[in-house]
Amino acid sequence: MTHVRQVHRVTRLTMALCIALACSIFASQAHADHGTSITSAAEELVREAQAQEAAAEEQKALRLYTEALGIDPTCRDAYLGLAALRLRLGDAREAERVYSMSLEHVPDLHAALLGRARARRTIGKSPEAAVDLEAYASKEDNPRALRELARWYGEDGRLLAQLAVWRRLYILASTREDNALATEAKTMIRALQIMVHPMDPVTAPPAPAQMRTTIARIARRGG
Repeated sequence: MTHVRQVHRVTRLTMALCIALACSIFASQAHADHGTSITSAAEELVREAQAQEAAAEEQKALRLYTEALGIDPTCRDAYLGLAALRLRLGDAREAERVYSMSLEHVPDLHAALLGRARARRTIGKSPEAAVDLEAYASKEDNPRALRELARWYGEDGRLLAQLAVWRRLYILASTREDNALATEAKTMIRALQIMVHPMDPVTAPPAPAQMRTTIARIARRGG
């Protein structure tokens, strides 16, 4: 009889464990299905927003992008669509805020760095914009972004910083065997070297210690 009771006890324990495991699996599947449902709903709203935007119904598009983020605060396309539309409508400060929020929720959304850089440039935050564009160009290894960064530095009169970017572009072009980009970069490097000489720490002749210190300080400022 004792043996029978032990068998029954083990059987009940086994059944309890099986039920608990089944409940756990069901809960996990339900959670996954719920997450998929949320993502699908947000993506559908994004598609509707894009259609409204294409039809020049910007206010409806803004509302739909916002609703998508209310459903799924990690929806990449909703952030990018909302911020880009805000920027296109002339609200660069709001665009900057949306891009910043997107990076808080989706840190690897590199495209948001590019968008925020342009928004910050628009509202006069040039140093912060350059930092964002530099970060984006480095993460994406993007020649177009580096060209844009070089142009910004040129517009701001930061010729040493501009020269440094074109040197990066030349290295990138050489690595990728992009002859057209390499030729363009070499041309820009030569022109900028003439303009910044003797402040260029790469090509300038040896200078007295005090002059070297001054040149290094200017170089750290980017021009």
